[in-house]
Amino acid sequence: MERRTTCCFTGHRPEKLPWKDNETDPRCIALKGRLDEAVEEAYDRGMRHFMCGMARGADFYFCEAVLKLRRRCPDVTLEAVIPCEEQAAHWRERERERYFTLVERCDQETMVQRHYDKGCMLRRNRYMVDRSALLIAVYDGMLGGTMYTLTYAMRQGLDVKILDI
Repeated sequence: MERRTTCCFTGHRPEKLPWKDNETDPRCIALKGRLDEAVEEAYDRGMRHFMCGMARGADFYFCEAVLKLRRRCPDVTLEAVIPCEEQAAHWRERERERYFTLVERCDQETMVQRHYDKGCMLRRNRYMVDRSALLIAVYDGMLGGTMYTLTYAMRQGLDVKILDI
């Protein structure tokens, strides 16, 4: 895929979202709607390849928004960028099932490394940023992996679209 037509994503896990994992919360529903709009805007700007790090929470919302877009726009491709083989090994069963269902629906799967170590999530995020022209972020201003990825993307000159929680 060409960098100039590639969009990646970063966002918070449920623990950092105000509604945690309650996706029926009106704030979550509103965020998902804004993500749908952001993905549509990215498509209108020429983005055709989308990369998702497949973490719980906002990554799942992004992945589902891209899959929704792909139903209408068959030239859209979606890449699951997985930090390590055991990413979902310790998640609750329901989250693992959602994860595997989403990965299966992606056009491409990239595993950054085989085994977990403390840097594999950051390497996954750098992999995505280094191959993208646009980053969509669900970000609340707090320290953490999302802030690191957003900062890295800005230093690399990516266009950035921040969706505030």
